[in-house]
Formats: sequence, C-alpha cells, structure tokens
Amino acid sequence: MTANCILERITETKSTNDDLLVRWRAGQLIDPIARIAHKQTAGKGRAGRSWLANPEDSLCFSLAFPFKRTPAELSGLSLLVGLAVISGIAQACDLNESKLHELGLRLKWPNDLLLNGCKLAGILIEGGQAKAGDATWMIIGIGINLRNAEAIEANLGNGLKASSIQQITNSPPDVEYLWLKLIASLEHHLAEFDQHGFKPCMGSWMKWDAYRDHAVCISGAGKDAVNGIAKGVDEFGALLLQQENKTIAIHAGDVSLRIQS
Repeated sequence: MTANCILERITETKSTNDDLLVRWRAGQLIDPIARIAHKQTAGKGRAGRSWLANPEDSLCFSLAFPFKRTPAELSGLSLLVGLAVISGIAQACDLNESKLHELGLRLKWPNDLLLNGCKLAGILIEGGQAKAGDATWMIIGIGINLRNAEAIEANLGNGLKASSIQQITNSPPDVEYLWLKLIASLEHHLAEFDQHGFKPCMGSWMKWDAYRDHAVCISGAGKDAVNGIAKGVDEFGALLLQQENKTIAIHAGDVSLRIQS
C-alpha cells in the first residue's frame, strides 16, 4: 500500500461514496482516501438502487483515487477493479487465483463478482474531472458479502441469488485484514491502469468472464433489449455481442446483463 493513501474508519454514515463525492466537488481531495463504514444507512448500488447489507455480514467501503487520464480515457475501469478485487480476496484468503477460479469465482460484465452464478460483490464508480487539466477523481465503491448469504439474498429481491466469502473459505479473513489487502491491490492495479489503460488486462478479464459464449440479453438505458452471444470484451472494456451476421460492442452504462431464459 502506498504511504499517501489515507485510511478512514467510521461507525456509521449514509454512503461512503457520497461522503467522498462531496469532498471531491468541494475541491478537498489531495491524496487517495479509503473510507470504510461499519454501517451504511443509504448505501448505493448502480442506477440509484439501494445496497442493503447487514453490517455484520458485509464489507462496504469506498476509495477516492486520482487519475492523470481524462474521464473519456477511463473506459474499462470497472472491469479492472473487478480484477483487483479478485487479487485482494486471493491474498486475504491465502489462496491463489487459480483456486478461486476452480471454486467458481467469476466476473460479470461490467461490475459484479459472482460465485457459482450468485452475487458475491458489487462495484459502483462515480466521479469525474472538475475542469480540464485537473486530476480525474473516481470514487470506487465496493460491497462484498462476507457471510449469511441466505439473509443477504432475502434483501436482494427479483429472484437474485447471493453468495459470500464464507463459501470460499471456512475461515473468512478478519474484516480489517481483508479491507487492507483490497486497498493494496486496488492501488497497484489502478496505478497500472492509469499508465497503460485496460488493454493489457483484456485477456486476464476474459479468463474470469462469467457469461462468455452464453446467449445473453442486454436491457436498460431506456432502450430495447439486445440479444446475442457474449464474446468477451474489446481493448476498451466494451462487451462484444455476436449477432447473426455481425458483432456489436456494448459500452458500460445503466444496462443489465443476464443469461437468456
């Protein structure tokens, strides 16, 4: 972990992402900040959805990180964060990544981690660039299920299934230890991304792709649903969807990806 990452631990807040966004908008961010709350009363998922989690059963935190790249040059960031989270989990659980793959850990485009098809973790990225020439500050929110997947599942609704770290190892790591390993992994991966972009990680991400070669449906963003065969991602992190006579690229946004029923 770099020496200039500020660590903040608090008992309760509405949303660690919102806390850091307020500081970014006020021009108060200087060094990277990782902020963890035992309890978030208004935690957020994507598209303004709430993130409901029992404080004892989950790890929820946010990291504010400055990039030299412009917002337009950050395509693929959420996919890169997924790889960083896998690396952090592997280190914290003292397992190699190939073992996690064998146990069924996968990445769902563009920002979820699945364990045997059930949601293990979610990623929410917000932020931007105040004005040209400034650093681009991105607030990366991560929520990971630690235990009691059944109780978490009851809060998800819509027939969604949940999983937990407890299903990876019978001795889940200490929350503080897991948090620190995740931050160290994120800082390393984000610094590499700032230099080289997503392209060097493209092959690695596709090894973890939960839906590759599956018939999928993309919906949301106020547009008609799009169907096709998922064929991984391109160098910018866009989902490649094979249709009858063409392959199209779907760029991350407020979209929902699911296996065709």
